Amino acid sequence: MSSRIPRPRLEDWLPVATLGLMTLLPLLEIVVRKVWVRGIPGTIPMVQHLTLWTAFLGAMLAARSDAHLSLSTATFLPERWRQPARLFTAALGAAVCTGLAWASIGLVQLEHKAGETVAWGIPAWVAVVVMPVGFALTGARLIGRATQSWRWRILVGASASLPLLMAAAAEPSRPALLWPAVLMLLAAAAAGLPIFAALGGAALLLFWAGGYPVSAVAVSGYTLTASPVLPAIPLFTLAGYILAQGGASRRLMHCFTAWMGWMPGGLAIVTTVILAFFTPLTGASGITILSMGGLLLPVMVKARYPESTSIGLVTVSGSIGLLLPPSLPVILYAVTAQQPIDRLFVASFIPGLVLIVVVAAWGASRGWLAGVPRSQFRLREAVVSAWQAKWELALPVVVLSVYFSGLATLVESAAMAVLYSFLVEFVLYRDLRLGRDFVPVTVQAATLVGAFLIILGAALGFTNFLVQEEVPDLAMQWVRAHVSSPLVFLLALNVFLLIVGALMDIYSAIIVVVPIILPMGVAYGIDPVHLGVIFLANMELGYLMPPMGENLFLSSVRFHQPVMRICRATLPYTLILLGAVLLITYVPAMTLAPLEWWGGE
Repeated sequence: MSSRIPRPRLEDWLPVATLGLMTLLPLLEIVVRKVWVRGIPGTIPMVQHLTLWTAFLGAMLAARSDAHLSLSTATFLPERWRQPARLFTAALGAAVCTGLAWASIGLVQLEHKAGETVAWGIPAWVAVVVMPVGFALTGARLIGRATQSWRWRILVGASASLPLLMAAAAEPSRPALLWPAVLMLLAAAAAGLPIFAALGGAALLLFWAGGYPVSAVAVSGYTLTASPVLPAIPLFTLAGYILAQGGASRRLMHCFTAWMGWMPGGLAIVTTVILAFFTPLTGASGITILSMGGLLLPVMVKARYPESTSIGLVTVSGSIGLLLPPSLPVILYAVTAQQPIDRLFVASFIPGLVLIVVVAAWGASRGWLAGVPRSQFRLREAVVSAWQAKWELALPVVVLSVYFSGLATLVESAAMAVLYSFLVEFVLYRDLRLGRDFVPVTVQAATLVGAFLIILGAALGFTNFLVQEEVPDLAMQWVRAHVSSPLVFLLALNVFLLIVGALMDIYSAIIVVVPIILPMGVAYGIDPVHLGVIFLANMELGYLMPPMGENLFLSSVRFHQPVMRICRATLPYTLILLGAVLLITYVPAMTLAPLEWWGGE
C-alpha cells in the first residue's frame, strides 16, 4: 500500500498565495519600470499589506504547530508541573489574544469610518480584518494545543472573557489591578507563554491602566505596513528555506570540504562556514541547527572530533553569520534606527567575519589537538565541487550586487532571491518537486515568519507606550547623571544587552530596546551604525544565553542531549565570542573605517 502525501488545507494555500504575490509584484515592478520607466501604481502598499496578511496567517500556522517563540525556562519545570503550566499559559494566552482581537476590531472600525483604500480600490479595513481573525484563531489554537480534554478546553477557554471583564472595571480601580496582572503575566512568560502574548498583554495592561484606548496597541501593530523594506524579511526567509530544504547544503558541504578540508581542523572550519552561509538567509533563527545539524554533527564525530567540541560548534554556528548580508536582524535594526541599510551591512561585514574566524579557529584547534586526520587537497575535485555549487555560491553576490548597484530596491532584491532559489532547487537541480515540496516548504517559511512578525507587532504596541510615557528620555537622563565616560557607558551597555539577549528574542529586543539605547549612544558620541553592530553582536550571544538561549534548546531537541550538557559544550565558544564582542565594541574602526571607503558619512 503506497503512502499518500496529505493534501494541503485552505490555510496552507493562503500564505502560499500571499508570499507568491509578494514575490511576483516586485518582479513585475522591475520589468514594468524598465519598459515604461514608471512602475505599477499601488505595488508598494499592496506588498506591505500582504506582509501583514503573511504575518497573521503565519501566526495561525505557528499556533497550529506549537511553533510560537517562548522563553525556554519552562523546560526546567518538573514533569508533573508541565501540564498545569501549559493550561495556565494557554488560559492567559487566550485571554491576551481576545484582548488583542478586541483592540483590532476597534482598528477595523476606525479604518471603515475613514474610508481609505490600500490600492486598486481595496478598502483598508478589508486588509486590516486579518488582525482580529488572526488573533482569535491563534488564541483558540493555544487552547487546543494545551489539552485534548474538552472539559479542560472549555474551562481554559472561559478565561478568554477576562479582558472583557477588565475593560468594564472603573478607571480609578485600574492602577491597583495593574501590578497583580503584570506579575501573573511574568509568571506565565516564565512558564512558557508565547513572547508575542507576553508583550501584547503587557501593552494592553499598560494602555488600559493608563486610561488610553487599547485600540492603540492594534494601531501600533498595523504600522508593520508602513515600512517599505519590511517585506524583504519574509521573502529572504522563503529563499533561505528553499535552499535549506533542497540540496544546497550537500553541495556546499562538498565544496567547502574540498577547498578547506586539508587545513588543520579543516572540518570545523567547513562546518562554521556552511552554517554562517545559511544563517543570514534563514532569519538567524537557529533553524540551520534543525535543518543541517543532523548532517554536520555525525560527520564531525566520525572524523574523531570530540563530541562536546562538535556539539558546541554546531550550536554556536547556528547563528554565527548574523552580521552578514542579507541578515534579517540587520535589516530590522536599520529600519528601527532609521539608518541606511547598505551602510549597516558594510559596517557589520568585518565584525561578522571576526566572529566567524574566532569560532572556527577554536573548533579547528580542538580538532588539531585531538589528532583529527586531514584530507588531501585535490585541485580537480575542488574545482568540480565549486562548479557543482556555483549557483548557491553566486546567490549572495547576485542579490547584493543588484541591490547595491541601485538596479532594484531591497524588497525587489529579496523577490529576486526567491525566484533564484526556486529556479535552482526546483528547475536546475530538481532536488525539490513542485507538486510535492513547494507548498510544505512555503508553509514552513510562513510559519517562521508569522512567529516573529507577530512578536514585532506586539512589541511595537509596547514600545509605543514607552515612548508615549517618555521612558527613553527618562532613561537617558538617568544614565547621563550616573555615567560620565563613554567607555564606561559601552561596558554597561554590553552587560545590559547580554541580559536582554538572555531574556528576549532578537526581533522583539530590536523593537523594544533600540529606541531606548539609540539616543543614549548619540549623547555619548557613538555612531548609530557602530551602536547597531554592538547591539547585534551582543544579541548573537543571546542565542547562547539561558533562559532564552534559543540555540541551546534547539540543539537539545535536535541532538537528544540535556540542556546543561549543551551549555557546557558551548561555554568555551561563548567566552571567546564575548572577547570578540568587546573587541568590536572598543575598536570602532572595525565598523566605521569601511564606511569611509564606501563613501558614507
